[in-house]
Amino acid sequence: MGAAILDRARAWLAQDPDEQTRTELAALIERVEAGDEDAADDLADRFDGRLQFGTAGLRGALGAGSNRMNRVLVAQAAAGFAEFLRTRDPEATPTVVVGYDGRRNSDVFARDSAELFAGAGLRAILLPRRLPTPVLAFAVRHFGADAGVMVTASHNPPNDNGYKVYLGGSDAGSQIVAPSDADIAASIRRVADEQSVSDLPRSSAYEIADEAVIEAYVSATAAVGPAPEGAAGTRWVYTAMHGVGWETFSRVLEEAGYPQPTVVPEQIEPDGTFPTVAFPNPEEPGAMDLAFATAAASGAEFVLAQDPDADRLAVAIPAESGWRRLTGNEVGLLLGRRAARAAAGTPDASLACSLVSSPGLGAIAEKYGLGFHETLTGFKWISRAPGLVFGFEEALGYLVNPETVRDKDGISASIAFLELAAEARGRGATIADLLDELTAEIGFYASGQVSLRVEDVSTIATIMASLRAEPPAAFGETAVERADDLLQDPARLGGDVLRYALADGSRVIARPSGTEPKLKAYLDVRGESAEDSAARLVALEQAVRELLDRLS
Repeated sequence: MGAAILDRARAWLAQDPDEQTRTELAALIERVEAGDEDAADDLADRFDGRLQFGTAGLRGALGAGSNRMNRVLVAQAAAGFAEFLRTRDPEATPTVVVGYDGRRNSDVFARDSAELFAGAGLRAILLPRRLPTPVLAFAVRHFGADAGVMVTASHNPPNDNGYKVYLGGSDAGSQIVAPSDADIAASIRRVADEQSVSDLPRSSAYEIADEAVIEAYVSATAAVGPAPEGAAGTRWVYTAMHGVGWETFSRVLEEAGYPQPTVVPEQIEPDGTFPTVAFPNPEEPGAMDLAFATAAASGAEFVLAQDPDADRLAVAIPAESGWRRLTGNEVGLLLGRRAARAAAGTPDASLACSLVSSPGLGAIAEKYGLGFHETLTGFKWISRAPGLVFGFEEALGYLVNPETVRDKDGISASIAFLELAAEARGRGATIADLLDELTAEIGFYASGQVSLRVEDVSTIATIMASLRAEPPAAFGETAVERADDLLQDPARLGGDVLRYALADGSRVIARPSGTEPKLKAYLDVRGESAEDSAARLVALEQAVRELLDRLS
């Protein structure tokens, strides 16, 4: 290992305000100096580069080093972001709202940020306690702020944390997009190169937001779907997945008039160690097992789950054997149909989804005379669709009230879904019946996903390069009619995405994951019946797996 890595580590140690990471790093440096090769590899991994700031902000494992999430990195990010905001309007005093969830060190990173923003001469407002990400997105608009920061890693593994940035202005409460991400990253880099964190000015003159902002969010969210008559007596189960959703969500339920659920007691309180799940993501196998057991014991009609920062929603219903979690596309299409019915006849109203989400939303928009937009993945793009009344992405993210929250919001989506379920219940129908009614309107759509997790992320680039060099002529026995490389921007979308239109109307989309070491393939088919579409999906999944296995 080169001396440069050791020098960086020693310089980092000298400015680190955190006793835990200082102790961790000092011990590692000592082992490297004693000739420990494993320690040298560990140190190189921590300091040979740094976590990159992009449109999703920062996200990574907790620990000492420039390639980890820690108080030094967060201080550099806060100071760099403050510099960016000051240069946008040198005569103004920017306002920044800071929120945090229940993950390890979220409160520490948030307080550091508020002190550094105040020390840089900004008006900093810290939310009063750990709260869901949608509350922070709402607060940016509520305060008319220039920016917002949410300390969260959403549904990432337990040892991760992150730094999510929003900007105010015409897209108030939306996540940042290019070129702002590059400009912020450049400011952060200047701070890291030119200043020690210990020399950055701090101030305790930041504000603590009062309850009014939370009450405003609760009222606005309750208004999304007040309880209809069919809600009375509903038996349902809710899990917060060890996150921060329950306190706020329970208040919204009360104001909207819905019966309280049976909660999963082991997962209802915030706990950054996530003791009952290996991966706190409702999409992951096993993550909802406790919720299913609770639902079976209580005779529930359905299950709602929010991820740890409550910006995503998962739904499960009884099946022939146990419980079935609906796909993000199924929930998205049900909520999209709800929004389309409400907006039918409204000039310029539109639905939007990411390009990897079900094309069924386009069919819904067409049926109800609304506009439709496909965007790149991420709510930073979906939220900016013109005339938006509803948007979603298949990864359990839904935007149901764009006038108040310009980001995915698992709490408002839960209220909208509860309204759907209650209205159906009032006429003797179930959620499964709603899915059948949807199919009767738009046809038999089915979606699936194949994920290839890799140890070496360069494998993903190699596979994408192979697919570009030799595009597949067919998937199984179905020919490819058109192959689009979105890096070449055929639809003015851009991005490292490959899209294949098949002869039978199916499609395959491949892209690297934005948050995990995975290559993802998204599959969509439409058949003549439920059985036909299911068979087409199985065949397509097999063909895609065979292709990825061959390339990897």
